[in-house]
Order: sequence, then C-alpha cells, then structure tokens
Amino acid sequence: MAAEDNAPDIEALLRMAAARALEFRQALPERAHTPAASYAEMCARLDGLTPEHGQPGTEVIAALDDAAQPGLNAMAGPRFFGWVIGGSHPVGVAADWLTGAWGQNAGNHIASPAAAAAETVAAKWLLDILQLPPACSVGFVTGATMASFVALAAARGAVLRRVGWDVEANGLFGAPPIKVLIGDDAHTTVFSALQYLGLGHDRVVRVAADETGCMRPAAFAAAAAAVTGPAIAITQAGQINTGAFDRFPEILSSAHARGMWVHVDGAFGLWARACPATAHLAAGVEGADSWSVDGHKWLQVPFDSGYAIVRDVDAHRRAMTTAASYLPAAAEDERDPVHYVPELSRRARGFATWAMLRALGREGIAAMVARHCAIARRMATLLAEQSGVALLNDVVLNQAILRFGADRPDAEGDSLTEAVIARVQAGKECFVGGARWRGRWVMRISVIGGATTMADGERAAAAISAAWRDASEARALPPRPLGTRQGTVFPGPP
Repeated sequence: MAAEDNAPDIEALLRMAAARALEFRQALPERAHTPAASYAEMCARLDGLTPEHGQPGTEVIAALDDAAQPGLNAMAGPRFFGWVIGGSHPVGVAADWLTGAWGQNAGNHIASPAAAAAETVAAKWLLDILQLPPACSVGFVTGATMASFVALAAARGAVLRRVGWDVEANGLFGAPPIKVLIGDDAHTTVFSALQYLGLGHDRVVRVAADETGCMRPAAFAAAAAAVTGPAIAITQAGQINTGAFDRFPEILSSAHARGMWVHVDGAFGLWARACPATAHLAAGVEGADSWSVDGHKWLQVPFDSGYAIVRDVDAHRRAMTTAASYLPAAAEDERDPVHYVPELSRRARGFATWAMLRALGREGIAAMVARHCAIARRMATLLAEQSGVALLNDVVLNQAILRFGADRPDAEGDSLTEAVIARVQAGKECFVGGARWRGRWVMRISVIGGATTMADGERAAAAISAAWRDASEARALPPRPLGTRQGTVFPGPP
C-alpha cells in the first residue's frame, strides 16, 4: 500500500483516541488498582512479526488500546499509593494532547515562540509559588533525575571555575577533585546524576542520618570542616520514605561557610512551600544554590515533567548551552529554552505546566497538599491502631511507612509485611509498595494523586487492614487487643 493511500483520517483517528482515553479515565475510580497482566503476558499481547505494510490509523489505535489495557496500572486513580507520583490531572492531560497535536519543538524562540513564552511565564509563576528567588533560571526537563543532573552540572562548573578550571571546555581530565557531601538516606536518583556527571556515586562523603533519614547537622558540620577545595553539598526536602526534611538553616550555614554549592533534591517535598500548613518544613531552603522538583508529582502534570532551578543563571547557561551557526539566537535579555536543558529537540513541556498552574492556582495547590497530608495522617492512624502494626515515622507530610508483625523477629516481620503488600496488590482495591528501611521491610504509602479523597484513604486503609488480618490468620499469630499501638513512632524534624 502506498504511503499516500494510508493517510489517516485525522478527525476519525483523534476522536477515537479521545473516546477511548475518556472511557479509561472515567472508569478509574472503580478500576482495579493493579494490572491484570504481567510483563511477560504484555510482551505476548503486543508482539508479532515486524510490520511489513502499514495499517489504517484507527485500526492501529484500537489494537494498541485493546492490547495495552490489561497491563495498565491505575496510576491516575484515587487509591494509588505505591510511589510518589501524581495523577495526571485532566487539565494537564488536555494541554498535553494539544501539545502533541501542535507538534512543537521547544528548542528556541524562532522554532516556537509560543512554547518559549509558555516556559518563561510558567517559570515565573513556579518560582513565586515555591517562594524561591525570582531571578533564578528554570530548565524544563523530564523529571527530578534530570533536574538534579542539570543543577549539579551547573554546580560542577561553578565550583571548578572558582579554582581556575573550565570544565565545560576542558572536561574533568586533570581537574581539581570535587568533594560531594550527601546524606546517607539521599534518594537514589541523585547518586545517578552524580554518576552521569563523572563525579561518581561512590566518591562521595556520606553524612550520617538520623532516624527520619535527615542529615545530622553536627555530622554535616564536621564533614564540611574537613573539606578543602571545590565542594558540593546535596540536601533533601522530603525523604522518600519518611517525608522528612533536612535542617536547612544549619546545613546551609556550615556549607556556605566553606564555599560549597548547596543543591536541594526537592522532587516532591519542595511543594510543601506552596502550602501554609507545611511551608515551615522547608524553612530556609530558599538560601540554597539550586533545586530540583517534579511537575508530575504534586502539580499533577502528565509525565514527563520536572524543573531544574538554579540561582546562578550564568552557571546554568554555561553547563547547558548548545550553540551552532544554524541555530537562531535570542536577544540578550530574553530567555532561550536551549540554554537550560540538555536536549536540543524536545516536546514543549511548558504548555502543560502553564495550564496546571492556571487550573489550580496558588490556593488550589495549597489545598491539595494539605488534603493529601491529612489523608496520609488518617491512613497511618487507622492502620497503626491495628494489633501488630507499627507506624515507623512521624507523618509530617504525605509519606507513611508501616511494618506488620512488628512484635515478631525481623525475618518474620519482613515476611509478613511482604505478604500484606502482596495481598493488597492482589486484591486490586488499592496499590501500595514496599521498601527496605533501616534493614527491615516496610509498606510505604504515598498520598499524592490529584483525585484522592479522604474517603479513598479510608477505603484503602480498610483494604490494607483486611489484608493484614488475612495474612496474620494464615500465620496463626496470637491476637493482641485492638487499639494497641505497636512499635516506635519516630519524631520528625522540629
């Protein structure tokens, strides 16, 4: 079939895609929150001989939807608590559809003035809502991993220039070594960014963390005092398991006294600054030099959306600028998207961020953060009242970690906790995940989906409690009085 004979009927194609997408989203509240098909089953469903001839677009979209549906997780559903990922708000999805239909390459002003302008305006609003210095530069990247990569690339260049080395021109061969101070419980993606930048995920100074996963300020001060030469300190706003925050005023004071660049991994926790009830958790974070934060978490922008925010605009530009004679240059006083991200060709991510900031506004974001934190506390309270269940963190934000069979030996508690998680996922009423914390297996609950209500949280807590009862009965554990709080609840930062 000739290519021109296989041209899609655009209206029929897009209407079909929209109808199928709408059907999926409308079914989310009662959709099973665990995929029905495994990876191997999905490979079989999607596999086939390499296509030799084209098919009509409507047939392709129908085949894709029919094949993929059993392997989809209800990540945008109201009872998805498995990881700290947002729910792809309908307004963001609609803006993302337009972005895909517009087909804009967001590389520069000439290519797409609208895409460049959307980033400029959205960046201004973002800095205002997060209460960060308004003169910072913002790069629209795929997520917090790349945001940390971009910000730490700017940091690497800045600290080496202070000792007379141009890393952008000369690379790391022969460069003075950079010390990186990082907390023992920092998120794995930050170590990945260090790896990508040639700084190494093991060539770091790991600073002791407290029971909440935060760096101990005294330990950081001692490590900082031993540093000579160029150095970077990496802090976190929102520990991935406990939701706790490093003590920024103390750590920033010690770091800046030694001339360090301070980066904040704020993938989800930085949004606490958008809510009056939680802003105190990140007090002082505005004094850092760079920040990474996700849009596809609390802002509910569809994947992939993250922001690299840098105080030193020149350092940001030096680290990321792509230049060629065929690329048009923006005016000196204009923000050019190509200077702040690694990609030259990329989708126009700014449109969905602009749309979500308009849709929610400052008040809407604050209310959503407060609601999610209240739901997390309620779920934690309901579950911790169950016999044999331990809540292992003070729920200061939206994260709760629990252990089942808390009065049992560690190996048995690990097995029971894994069994409860498996039963919850098999029940499909909600989705939760697990993690290893302080050498023990825990259930982790992350409340961050835009559609999640208090009723959803209570419904999920009931499903988890039922799974615990089934697991404990299967292991014939002796009963304890209901309402007995098990284990230790660790305090959060002051």
